[in-house]
Amino acid sequence: MKTSRDRVLDALNFRESDRVPIDMGAHRSSGIAAIAYAKLKEALGISSGGVYVYDVMQQLAIVEPPVLDALGIDTIEMGQTFLKDATDWQDWTLPDGTPCKIPAYVDARKVGEDWFIYNKKTGKARTVQRKGCLYFENVDYPFADCDLEDGVDPVYDLWASGALGASPPPGNHFGMNDPNLKTYARQAADFYKSTDRAVVGVFGGNLLETTEGLFGMENTFIQMSAYPDEYEELIERITQRHLQNLEIWLEAFGSSVDVILFGDDFGSQSAPLMSPEMYRRYFQPREKRMWELVHSRSKAKTNLHSCGSIEPLLNDLIDAGLDSVNPVQITCANMEPEKLKEKYKGRITFWGGGCDTRDILPHATPDQIREHVLRQCEILAPGGGFVFQQVHNIQADVPPENIIAMFEAARSFRL
Repeated sequence: MKTSRDRVLDALNFRESDRVPIDMGAHRSSGIAAIAYAKLKEALGISSGGVYVYDVMQQLAIVEPPVLDALGIDTIEMGQTFLKDATDWQDWTLPDGTPCKIPAYVDARKVGEDWFIYNKKTGKARTVQRKGCLYFENVDYPFADCDLEDGVDPVYDLWASGALGASPPPGNHFGMNDPNLKTYARQAADFYKSTDRAVVGVFGGNLLETTEGLFGMENTFIQMSAYPDEYEELIERITQRHLQNLEIWLEAFGSSVDVILFGDDFGSQSAPLMSPEMYRRYFQPREKRMWELVHSRSKAKTNLHSCGSIEPLLNDLIDAGLDSVNPVQITCANMEPEKLKEKYKGRITFWGGGCDTRDILPHATPDQIREHVLRQCEILAPGGGFVFQQVHNIQADVPPENIIAMFEAARSFRL
């Protein structure tokens, strides 16, 4: 009998398995909003555990083992092996009044009617959840009004200092100088042996999104176009830091994961955010170096999270060594699943595209969702190369009966 790990590895190696492998919550783009998660647990009759929000900005809940079991999920994130003590968590309340826990390392403070998350190193507010909003958003882009003609050093040095974002969780690539790294590595190794699910480790290695966090989105593309040499120098220096951290990360965790997640959103609704030529200049050679390092030091497969219309970049991503891509945003231009499967079958695994989360999952009936899911599986599953995942995270307004119907349909599909 196939194990969950077998199913996922079959898909990544373009083999059909006993059924389509299913992901939920194994990375930060296949998860579920905590508000929806609390309702899902109630609908499933699961009263054990709690609601633990590990990604506070996106308000994503840890998907606990009883829920994974109930829904037939074949994946799990390596991060579930960390933050096991009660002191690792603090009380908080979701926007709908549901009590929950958030990591103790998060410095969250209420100011007036809004919640802010502060960087513990600088004491500066980094993100905010406004009253009436479900999620947090960035509030500080330190170089939003600056140009790279003023020098690359100040930009790189600020990023490298750790002055952006909140304090990193265990296993995050900014925590590579953590004195507890060997302890985390042992915990991850024990965790891997204890589960037959495919383990996903989140490294990140973001390039474009790193500069967007520094300049803001609009100014990032201005810098890319107006100061191409300086922008390339900045991206190269960020890559070199990523490679240094990735070597340490692989030494600690490379044998304890099946898939390593990288991230960068290269697509919009209608097209890539840049020309293929710009992708090839700035990003492809650097992603290739990271993915080659993974393949040389680990048996793990690479996965890139990139939203949007990225089909014009897929050949370049494959040439760079990418094994799988998510979330396969099927409502975007040129991302029709039939065309993707026909063109890229046997070359890249589609980790996603199993259910449209924009129009179908929140608004359709359970029967309509089942029909939609089975159709997506019919298109994407033949020949392997498909891990079922809804398109990005399940949002707070999705009814639990729709979530249950989606996973029931995915489990029931057979070639």
